[in-house]
Amino acid sequence: MQTSKVREAMAARVGRGEFPGIVTLVARGDDVRVEAIGDTAFRGGVPMRRDTIFRIASLTKPVLAAVTMILVEDDIIDLEEPVHRLLPELAGQRVLARVDGPLDETVPARRPVTVEDLLTFRNGFGTLIEPTFDPPFPVVEAAARLRLVLGAPDPRTPHDPDEWIRHFATLPLMYQPGERWQYNVGSLILGVLLARAARQPLGELMRERLFAPLGMAETGFRLPAERAAQLPACYQTDPASGELTEQTASPPEVWSRPPVFPSGAGGLVSTVDEFHTFVRMLLRRGVHGGTRLLSEQSVELMTTNRLTPEQIATGGVLLDGSGWGFGMGVTLTPSPPVTHAGQYGWSGGSGTTWFNDPHQDLTAIAMTQVSDFLWSGALTDFRQAVYA
Repeated sequence: MQTSKVREAMAARVGRGEFPGIVTLVARGDDVRVEAIGDTAFRGGVPMRRDTIFRIASLTKPVLAAVTMILVEDDIIDLEEPVHRLLPELAGQRVLARVDGPLDETVPARRPVTVEDLLTFRNGFGTLIEPTFDPPFPVVEAAARLRLVLGAPDPRTPHDPDEWIRHFATLPLMYQPGERWQYNVGSLILGVLLARAARQPLGELMRERLFAPLGMAETGFRLPAERAAQLPACYQTDPASGELTEQTASPPEVWSRPPVFPSGAGGLVSTVDEFHTFVRMLLRRGVHGGTRLLSEQSVELMTTNRLTPEQIATGGVLLDGSGWGFGMGVTLTPSPPVTHAGQYGWSGGSGTTWFNDPHQDLTAIAMTQVSDFLWSGALTDFRQAVYA
């Protein structure tokens, strides 16, 4: 396994100023290679290190899915149960007659939204990608006025989970439950549901049932002040100027306080080694250090496509032809350098990515804090270098 190829590919992009630095991890079996390249900021940063802490954004979603399956195995919740058992605010939620229509033109839902719908993003509400991302339809504008923050996590919603679900309940669904795949909102709702089911805040639930057993001491929704100050700067290209611009909506000090709304869609911080501990547990079919944390059936459900071809098509550029399990994408049609279907993983909008390839006993993780990493070609370079 030649991670020198990974270092060469990523160092070239750091050298061109595409991102200030990156930490990568590639593991096959017990052979784990980590590369820390560049700095935490373009100006005033410090060298990237193996233990650099990152906002992992949507890599939160598979973590949330795993905690969900722990509660399913404990018979606290059921995949097929309607979400309104624990979220009564959502009982009787109606569906828009047409997605671009007025909010008062609705029809009854054909069936209730279930827990599995939230995991598979077929809950009837989420990111719209046609004719553009989140077009100015009445339902999109109403959600924005309510400050629900249904897409990008910054600036954060001011609502606590109970307030958030009450506000969300005032909106009709965009589509019928089970009809389409729509990104992100299912995880936000699911985080509220899990906290109610467990009768404890989402962060405490995750720590008690997953992070503590895995030894993930720093992964969570907040950090000690001195550790939060070490978070790398976030950057994204400004569409107006074309310049890579630092994003300051959630500065490091924000992460030293518990969030008002712990986001199950994208609110965690972690390191490459701690996140590797979690995804290696999935690769080992639910076992960590000889202890079973998830059943093989739960891992199989999480990492197997649950969508129809038509639903995959509605995912557009977000799915890009991949399927979707519980909280993660699943490769259905391999293309070089991937040789088999069944690779699974996901990426986070702040510039993080991960995949497991069970056929090669392979895990790859990359963490930077530049959103452009995901669409500039750097992500493709990383994946190709992993298999080189």
